[in-house]
Amino acid sequence: MVDEASFDSNRCENGVAYLFDWRLKKRVNDGPADQEPQRGFFGPHVILEDLSKRVPQYLDDVDRGKLIYPACKRTLSDADGDVGSVWDHTRLEAMRYVVMVPGREFDLLAGSARQIEMMDVYLFQRPHAETVVDFTGTATTDFAIAILAGLNWLTHCAKLAGVHPSKQSGTIRNFRKLVSLAQLWWLTEGADERCRQLLASGKEPPLMFYLMWSDYTRLAKQIAAAAIFGSSIDRSAKMVALPADLIPRFEAAQDPNELLAGS
Repeated sequence: MVDEASFDSNRCENGVAYLFDWRLKKRVNDGPADQEPQRGFFGPHVILEDLSKRVPQYLDDVDRGKLIYPACKRTLSDADGDVGSVWDHTRLEAMRYVVMVPGREFDLLAGSARQIEMMDVYLFQRPHAETVVDFTGTATTDFAIAILAGLNWLTHCAKLAGVHPSKQSGTIRNFRKLVSLAQLWWLTEGADERCRQLLASGKEPPLMFYLMWSDYTRLAKQIAAAAIFGSSIDRSAKMVALPADLIPRFEAAQDPNELLAGS
């Protein structure tokens, strides 16, 4: 993942190109534009449709008392208390706001033609600290509100789980910087065609959805690690109950599904 706070926009001639090319190389295998999509790669609309089903089911399980909520409060002895499930469910908790936006105009998040429009509104939106939100009826504004609410939820969970403050500070500020850089990417000539080529090759262009999904995934991973593995002081005691290969698998994983598939 990219550390947006430490990114130097002067490191390449076009500024933004360096950031997103670097992110893509970190997250997927390099290859020519006409290669087959990477194994496990899903387009943004596929993920959003899946979330539209999974989020309500997860919240229903919580309401029925099947799962401890929020996920960051679970221990290894609880249902779905493994680190992969806590990572996955924490991300679902953050994504629920976007799924709840009325109208399902997901093209604002995932369609190349509407990225500048969505990013303009997000950058204009005044940051808030709410995790309970009221929607306005304007899709762009509502998605901006929802994305911020998800980031606030992850900040809240990070505090509950005991994530070190240095890893959770500046969350909204850093995401705003990332959106600003993505906006410049979309303003460059040929951005729409380049987006199609990246998707066809199994890579993630800087769509608003992928920016949010990547950041939520990164933050939820930190929360899961703190919740399940604890601090370095008590980690050794907990390791007795965990598979020997779990830590390296967790550290190498880019997505919770990589752990859940192998559990």
